[in-house]
Amino acid sequence: MKVNFLNIKSFLLRNKIKKIFNYAIKECKINWKNLYVNVGFVSESAIQKLNNENRNVDKITDVLSFPFFNLIPGQEPDYSIFIKEQEPNTKLVELGDIVICESVAIRQAKQYGHSIKREVCYLATHGFLHILGFDHMSEEEENKMNALCEKFLLKFGVKR
Repeated sequence: MKVNFLNIKSFLLRNKIKKIFNYAIKECKINWKNLYVNVGFVSESAIQKLNNENRNVDKITDVLSFPFFNLIPGQEPDYSIFIKEQEPNTKLVELGDIVICESVAIRQAKQYGHSIKREVCYLATHGFLHILGFDHMSEEEENKMNALCEKFLLKFGVKR
């Protein structure tokens, strides 16, 4: 799986996120190699604008996800939808976009007493799980999503 990074300078952080995403794809039973997702950092004003335009919530937030497919967690997707959406030259299929507010991530890392690397990896993984169809509308869904985030982070040495 390919991950396009926008405004994320740290090679080590980018590498860690790629590994987590590739592991998450396998764990979520998606067996399609030519996938990609975009992950980028934006300002508070940009994320507030995106949040307002897309969710009608006029507030700053930490992460937003924009899935391109309605995937169902734990179910292998109908790959014919991917075939229809392949880019003609590369045969890649875009799963969606993840946008992280860098300044909020920095504040939250301090608030929670862990590293910025951990917070960014958590937010990226959380956003990626939304791309894969997970949500947290109920307490049960939220617990499952948080447990998966922690499992994927711990697998690659990203500790609390």
